[in-house]
Formats: sequence, structure tokens, C-alpha cells
Amino acid sequence: MNYAVIGRILSWVLRTEGLLMLLPCIIAVAYGEKQGFVYLVLGLVAIAAGWALSLKHIKNPAIYQREGFVSVGLSWVVLSLYGAIPFVLTGEIPSYLNALFEIVSGFTTTGSSILAEVETMSHTSLFWRSFSHWIGGMGVLVFILMMIPSSSGGTQINLMKAESPGPDVSKFVPRVKNTAIVLYRIYLGMTLLMIAILAFSGMNWFHNLCITFGTAGTGGFGVLNDSCASYTPFQQWVITFFMIAFGVNFSFYYLFLTFHFRAAFQFEEIRAYLLIILVAGLSIAWQIHPRFLTMEEALRAAFFQVGSIMTTTGFSTVDFDLWPSFSKTVLVALMVVGACAGSTGGGVKVSRVVLVIKSIQEELRQLLHPHGVQCIRLDGKIVDKKILVSLYVYLTSYFLIFALSILVISLDNFSFTTNFTAVAATLNNIGPGLDAVGPSRNFAAYSPLSKLVLIFDMLAGRLELLPMLILFYPRTWQAKG
Repeated sequence: MNYAVIGRILSWVLRTEGLLMLLPCIIAVAYGEKQGFVYLVLGLVAIAAGWALSLKHIKNPAIYQREGFVSVGLSWVVLSLYGAIPFVLTGEIPSYLNALFEIVSGFTTTGSSILAEVETMSHTSLFWRSFSHWIGGMGVLVFILMMIPSSSGGTQINLMKAESPGPDVSKFVPRVKNTAIVLYRIYLGMTLLMIAILAFSGMNWFHNLCITFGTAGTGGFGVLNDSCASYTPFQQWVITFFMIAFGVNFSFYYLFLTFHFRAAFQFEEIRAYLLIILVAGLSIAWQIHPRFLTMEEALRAAFFQVGSIMTTTGFSTVDFDLWPSFSKTVLVALMVVGACAGSTGGGVKVSRVVLVIKSIQEELRQLLHPHGVQCIRLDGKIVDKKILVSLYVYLTSYFLIFALSILVISLDNFSFTTNFTAVAATLNNIGPGLDAVGPSRNFAAYSPLSKLVLIFDMLAGRLELLPMLILFYPRTWQAKG
């Protein structure tokens, strides 16, 4: 284990977080809030600590796969542990565990909250809370890869593999650093476009920034107690469109912008993703339309919630916990499916669902034609057996963590619906669940043990399980192995 290179990466994480903590100070100045002083001091301390950690000379700067996964797991832990401190020092979330839950939910773009009244918080802390979504959406280490010098052998791809969501990670361009720059250009461009459209709609500039951060990162923290219910119909449609857009594989946008239109529209995953949204939205709208005055309202509510849940954003315009069982069941299913690989969304990912269906079809064909040679294709290409093995390992780990998490938090004696959807909401980085953790409720009532389990679930879900699980594997920390 190359501890020196891990320490260097953590130093960059601290410095980056320190710099980002200075942004809420601008909001504090704009609104005349004293909480900005806390963020200023903590930001400067993080920058200084990161700089001090980076002074040690590294003999071998290469990042191998083990160092890559460990670095990503530890980076997100350090990012969260330090990012929670401002909430405690400002007194807005006095309990450190609750503050940690809130900021982990922010960085992992989950949107689950322990707060009953978000409108009582300062604009400074609300900004930091929502901005954490934007930081975590594309990944803090992807952001850092744009700035740090390339390591020998191009081994920074091991950092991107460990942090980027989806069953496979490929580089757009030969250098990983340039890939990171391309990703963030697309991410920033879409963010600015949404800000411009919401500004045109007349949305308050502070709400505009926070809602856009939450939408871009598919996070879900709002600045109003009713989430997005108070916004105009046009603004809700805009948020719906961009939630769905940020749930699309960013490779599509790269290919589209480089005029590779044929390759862009060959993504089976994106076609399946849009089809699921269309069918789910129309099905729910059909069932709930008697609850609304017009069909437009029913369609808006249905597609907003389908887009919000499937992309794992977590905004809401209605209390969907009051909807009929069929509609709630559809939403719970969408929680598990999630968005596309290579997007800012969470969940199992549509590509994995497509591969599972294709694997079942292949097995059935094999039974009918035992001597035939069968293979699975995705986007016209044969899927490597290693990817399929990784898929099966991921799904097995996913359901084991899911079951164990429900078992542990059931000690708090909430209903099965509450516990099941609480784990589904955190492990899939959704935000709200049903019953006691529904869109009009929060996670504050859970015990400290349950909150720790759900914090782990949020981190594990955002990092595709393995970077967190590897931290608990004893052989990880051996000198050789």
C-alpha cells in the first residue's frame, strides 16, 4: 500500500474543500450573516492543513487500483467529516452526528434530511448544503483530476473508475485529466443553462442557485419546507426537464457535441431510461388525475416525481406518500432502478438492469440451444465477461447491504415500509422515502446507530459499494496483497 500517494490525494481533497468553503462567505456578505466567518476560518484551516500534508516527497506517484479505491473511499469520508463542522459551529445543527448525516446526504447527492424546518437556517448554510450536491454530483476527485499533474503511466484512471458511477468507465480522450475537463465543461454548461432559464422565469436568484445545484447533482435539498411545491408550473417543468437531462449518461452529450450523432443515439441504456420515464409518468398520471383539477397538473406532478425519483434527485411538489398503492409501488421500483451510468444520478443504474434482462434472455436461449454459442451485446458490442462478473458481484453486495441495513435499523421499531424505503432512499441516493420518512417528514427520529448505518449506505451507494467495502477488508491494509 502506497500510503504516501493516498496522503497526497487527501491533501488535495482538503485544499479543494477549503477553497469551496469560501464561496458561502460571499452569500454571507450579500445577506449580512455572521455565519460566514465560520466558513472563512474553516476554509483557511483546510487549505493550510492540505498544503502541509502535501509537503512530503513521494517516491512513487503512481496510483494503482488498490490505492485508487482506498483513496476515493477515504476522500469521501474526510470530505464529509470536515464538511459537517460548519453546521455545528454555527449552531444550526448542534448535534455533530446529525450534521454529518446532513452533509453526507449533500455530498452523496441523496437529499435525505434530519431538518424539520429548513427555512430557519441561514442563507449561508443553506447555500453550503445545496452546493454540496453540485460538488458531489460529478465527484470531487474528478474535479481534482482537472488540477493535479498527471501521475506516471496515466494511473489516474483508477481514481475515476473508483468514483464514477456505473458498471464501466472509459476515457473520452487519451488523457484522464482532459476527460475530467470535458466532463466538467458539460456539467458546468448545463448548470449555467438551467440557471439562465430559471432566471428568465423570474425565480429568486438564491433559490435559483440552490435548486439548480440540487438538480444538477441530482441531490434534492430545497430551501423551502415544501421543496418545489411553491414554484410556478413553468419552473416545475423546467426542473423536471433538467432532472431527467442530468440523469442521462454524459457520454451521450460528449458524442453529440462532437457531432458523433449516430454513436450518441445508439445507447440502449438511454432509450430504456427514457421509455421507463414515459411509461411510469403516464401510468401514474392516469391513476392520480382525479386528485387534480386539470390533466396538465396531474401530468406535471407525475412526471416531476418520476423524474425526481428515477434520477435520484428527491425534490417533490406533492406528498406522494398519499398517492394510491400502485403509484407508490412504481416510485419505489424506480428508486432501485435509478438513472444512467455515467450521469450524476444514483441507484442500481439502467445499464445494469438492461444487462440483467439480457443475461436472463441468454440463459433461456442456452437452455433451448445448449450447443449454441451465446453472447450478450450492448450498444452493438459484445459485453466482456469481466463486466458481467462485476455486475453479479455488485448486485449480490447491493442486496446483502440492503438486507443487513433494514435488519439493523428495524431495532428502532418503525414500520417495515418506513425502514425499507429509508434504506432504499439512502442506498440509492434518492432522498425521501415513504411513511415516517416520506416527503413531508424527515430522518431525525432514527437512533444514532441507525443514522450511522444510513450514512454508510449513502456513501456506499454514491461510490458503487466497493470503494467503501474495501476500507473494511483486512487485506487492503497489508503491505502486500
